[in-house]
Amino acid sequence: MDTSAVKRIKTTLFSGRPLLERKRYFLYIGIILLLLAAAVPVFTRGTFTLDEQTLSQAEKEYGPGARKRLEAWVKLIREDQSTTDMEKLEKVNSFFNQLQFVDDIIHWKQKDYWATPIELLASDGGDCEDFSIGKYFTLKIMGVSEEKLNMTYVKALKLNQAHMVITYYEKPGAEPLVLDNLNKLIKPASQRNDLLPVYSFNGTSLWIAKQRGKGKMVGSSERLGQWKNLLERMPNGLI
Repeated sequence: MDTSAVKRIKTTLFSGRPLLERKRYFLYIGIILLLLAAAVPVFTRGTFTLDEQTLSQAEKEYGPGARKRLEAWVKLIREDQSTTDMEKLEKVNSFFNQLQFVDDIIHWKQKDYWATPIELLASDGGDCEDFSIGKYFTLKIMGVSEEKLNMTYVKALKLNQAHMVITYYEKPGAEPLVLDNLNKLIKPASQRNDLLPVYSFNGTSLWIAKQRGKGKMVGSSERLGQWKNLLERMPNGLI
């Protein structure tokens, strides 16, 4: 993951002050590539499934464990009886945090690669972006509103490196909860002093600083090249 962006940080997402210098931020955004591809179908937990071809291919490439992990994912979604968002957050966070953390350069032989949830689960590993992507799409399928969810880039201060987490906002302006693979407990942002946020995004928008509790909206998440590439690789328009 490119850590150059975090060097531009001036303060935290959870304060009211600007996060990045305006000129430097727009220079950074200028480097972010292209537009999001055409919209993809949205599955609900009742209709969510994986076809036999997908399961067989995963098993062929990664072994029997790949099929079992993917089937467990489908079961998690289809059989979920949670009545609150918090119950869903706990289940999904715990489910994905069982996987192994592996750097992109080792796992995918690329400097920065955003894996689909299927790739993450089949291969039994990924980095922080892959964990966050898996949690984000799973929570959406399980009925958590996209308006409450963001993928948030931070600087992990103890590791001195860029990192990604999921932030959940119960309502606009509320203090977010943080879903993370470093600290596996879901905690309010104010209790995560080890994280220094940079920017956040979801399927529709990109923010800096703190709008809706997190930052001034500066554009569509379509501007994120990695996000566009990720959606284009979703098998058969999955999710």
